[in-house]
Amino acid sequence: MDLVPALDEPLKQPLKSVLGPATAKVMAEHLGLHTVGDLLHHYPRRYEERGQLTHLADLPMDEHVTVVAQVADARLHTFASARAPRGKGQRLEVTITDGSGRLQLVFFGNGVHKPHKELLPGTRAMFAGKVSVFNRRLQLAHPAYELLRGDGEETVETWAGALIPLYPATAKLESWKIGKAVQTVLPSAREAADPLPASLREGRGLLPLPEALLKIHRPHTRADVADARARLKWDEAFVLQVALARRRHADSQLPAVARIPRPDGILAAFDDRLPFTLTEGQRKVSREIFDDLATEHPMHRLLQGEVGSGKTLVALRAMLAVVDAGGQAALLAPTEVLAQQHHRSITEMMGDLAEPGMLGGAEHATKVVLLTGSMGTAARRQALLDLATGEAGIVIGTHALIEDKVRFHDLGLVVVDEQHRFGVEQRDALRGKGRQPPHLLVMTATPIPRTVAMTVFGDLETSVLDQLPAGRSPIATHVVPAADKPHFLARAWERVREEVANGHQAYVVCPRIGDDADEGNDRKKAAGKTPPDDEADRRPPLAVLEVADQLTRGPLRGLRVEVLHGRMHPDDKDAVMRRFAAGETDVLVATTVIEVGVNVPNATAMVIMDADRFGVSQLHQLRGRVGRGSAPGLCLLVTETPEAGPARRRLNAVAATLDGFELSRIDLEQRREGDVLGQAQSGARSSLRVLAVIEDEEVIAEARAEAAAVVAADPELTGLPALRTALDALLDEEREQYLEKG
Repeated sequence: MDLVPALDEPLKQPLKSVLGPATAKVMAEHLGLHTVGDLLHHYPRRYEERGQLTHLADLPMDEHVTVVAQVADARLHTFASARAPRGKGQRLEVTITDGSGRLQLVFFGNGVHKPHKELLPGTRAMFAGKVSVFNRRLQLAHPAYELLRGDGEETVETWAGALIPLYPATAKLESWKIGKAVQTVLPSAREAADPLPASLREGRGLLPLPEALLKIHRPHTRADVADARARLKWDEAFVLQVALARRRHADSQLPAVARIPRPDGILAAFDDRLPFTLTEGQRKVSREIFDDLATEHPMHRLLQGEVGSGKTLVALRAMLAVVDAGGQAALLAPTEVLAQQHHRSITEMMGDLAEPGMLGGAEHATKVVLLTGSMGTAARRQALLDLATGEAGIVIGTHALIEDKVRFHDLGLVVVDEQHRFGVEQRDALRGKGRQPPHLLVMTATPIPRTVAMTVFGDLETSVLDQLPAGRSPIATHVVPAADKPHFLARAWERVREEVANGHQAYVVCPRIGDDADEGNDRKKAAGKTPPDDEADRRPPLAVLEVADQLTRGPLRGLRVEVLHGRMHPDDKDAVMRRFAAGETDVLVATTVIEVGVNVPNATAMVIMDADRFGVSQLHQLRGRVGRGSAPGLCLLVTETPEAGPARRRLNAVAATLDGFELSRIDLEQRREGDVLGQAQSGARSSLRVLAVIEDEEVIAEARAEAAAVVAADPELTGLPALRTALDALLDEEREQYLEKG
């Protein structure tokens, strides 16, 4: 039997554990650490220097913290209580200081004896616990602590080195216990196989991996930490980019049918009828797409663009090019509202080019069919028949397109709208319906910073539309602080009435629907989730049904108000949208179902209630629904959050710029990167521990170039077994499928 390599050794084993079984169990359940290698890659979050104390003045409420501080005084009090009626109850209050602030520690009952003996004035220690407030003062109740004596054998062994590493910890396992566990397994780091090719490592002056692991866990200087982090960032960036480069290489080996439009076909006829000229950006992106479609391996292209930059028009021209070349195109939309909207706008744009064989139909024409889950049986049967015979050149639909009974005559192009809303399996199932792999165009209106595109969408070539068509109007955005200044909210409703009086329409967006099912879901979500600092102790989010009722009876009395949300019957949703588009409704009170693709040029105002409950990018998407015509747009962000809080800073950032790429950077910085291989798809921990997608743009770009060169020279990585092993560790089976199907 082969010996298990040192780094693959499980922390918890039936016969002997590397760590104590209880510690190993907590690490597996709460930190996702199962092997010696996992623990070695659980890096310190920050470091404390001997003699340097943490800033107690900046402690966050309700968070589990680790601080290094000195005991200022300790007092033992006795008191009477239900448990100790004769005044024999004991409470130890210890005040600690770091020079910038003071913090009280409290211990009760039998828990006072040990700290009373050990936490004497002048003692320095590490303390860990949850920050709470008692009598308007910050405190840690029953914190765990570790004395820092500065001499003595135990301290020298445990805290050797000038820097004390502080690890990402949990309430069940303090930082210093993780540190001790790391010290136990640290000798195994010398056996770590180095995934970076020697030439790359030496050419860039990077540490060997074993040395980097030793220095990140037991640094003697800040320079040790910097060198270790620089090396470990390269590991993460390079291994990920190799995975993506191999995906691109594999795609380039697949066969596909080249789709070249006829010079006198439906695309030419469509272009001749356009009532406006394409922007330079639209022409450039179309050229990139047509060049890809003309090759004999599948296009894999990401089309990202600002809200309203004309992505749908670019995608339609690509679909018409494929129809010209004898193929079919499918547009996959995330919701029925959006699928119906696309179908309506595409058939309107095409006019008689979407009416083949009809009286008055154009010479070059093709059927455009809609396929959704809620269609009637007869309409559905006809749509399926049109797809199977090739009568329909273009189909627009939801996930209903993916069902087994859907057959295409010759699927040549798949366009996926708002890619992040689809599971990998859904996209893969649709791509599998072509006789040969179809070309793939992924569209998103969520602007993505370049580095994120290189990581999350690294197997796709990227096209960017950042130019708005002529005639689009600016959107003014303002924060409405409803709690501080209630008259601002009253003025917001007056502005809505003014827009309607001028012949325009408005949206009011709420975070919740407000029906019984909605309430149940909210309770379920709340049960498993601790709200962030600025959301604790708050009322439930405002709901569409309640707000619509209040508005019709109050500030918007007399206006034609309708509601729209995701749990309405699809026919009802479509009818509401049609009435709103036709100008028969003044105000639409909706959930984020209107976030993407809804296009009503006459809608000029939007009021977003509880705007702090939405993400930065989502607010930008919502705002893009107004200002789509010649009249200027107005977006009002209503919030009750305090002026100095992080939520208000987010809203101020949205109000300050219309640049979606800038906002996406802010969004990413605030949310921090999740797993760039799609945490939702794999359910795994983040694969990024030291690499920051926004800050490390240069490392990612260089790693991408190096990875492409390595894969071009050796696609199977036969000469780089350690890199192959690192890839296998990064890409467990589910993640491998995620990339395969991405």
